[in-house]
Amino acid sequence: MSGWLLYSIGFLAQALFSLRLIVQWLQSEKQKKSVTPSVFWIFSLIASILLCIYGYYRDDFSIMLGQLLTYFIYIRNLQLQKVWQSILAWVRLIILSIPVIVILYFITSNTIALPKWFQNENIPQWLLVLGIAAQCIFSLRFVYQWLFSEVKKQSTLPLGFWVLSSIGALLILIYAVFRNDPVLIFAHSFGLAIYFRNIYFITARS
Repeated sequence: MSGWLLYSIGFLAQALFSLRLIVQWLQSEKQKKSVTPSVFWIFSLIASILLCIYGYYRDDFSIMLGQLLTYFIYIRNLQLQKVWQSILAWVRLIILSIPVIVILYFITSNTIALPKWFQNENIPQWLLVLGIAAQCIFSLRFVYQWLFSEVKKQSTLPLGFWVLSSIGALLILIYAVFRNDPVLIFAHSFGLAIYFRNIYFITARS
């Protein structure tokens, strides 16, 4: 895939991730508290698919891992908000099939080898470990959010979610600087400000 097209996909994905945060932030500012709009999860799903494609063509396993870990959590939050049920059945089937198809393709394709992702000559081993650790922390925020929401029986973004977001984003920024990845640098620099703002909203109310 040509460089400009690849970066276009990456920036589009990050634009959607940023847009979900902007919508969440603006609605939170309006209500003077941290809120969780449905569009946050809709944009998350679309962007996740695009970023998986970007990570694949960048030979960047850490990016793909992060998306696959959170994909179904996005869907579960839409279920909790009663939005998922309103989507056409065939569209839901396609959405559910995408990560399965992607995983099967990665495993069975003759042009892909799993060790390649861990032995990328362009990424030092320590940096790859940092990238994977950062993505795991960044993805675990959604596991925490999901468990918290299941207990509350409603989709919500608690304080722990924003704290983990901040830690993960800082680590990913370090990774992105060494990787010279403008997509990740842009996205996580912007996101940090909103993470801190939500932390302020929640702690101020408590």
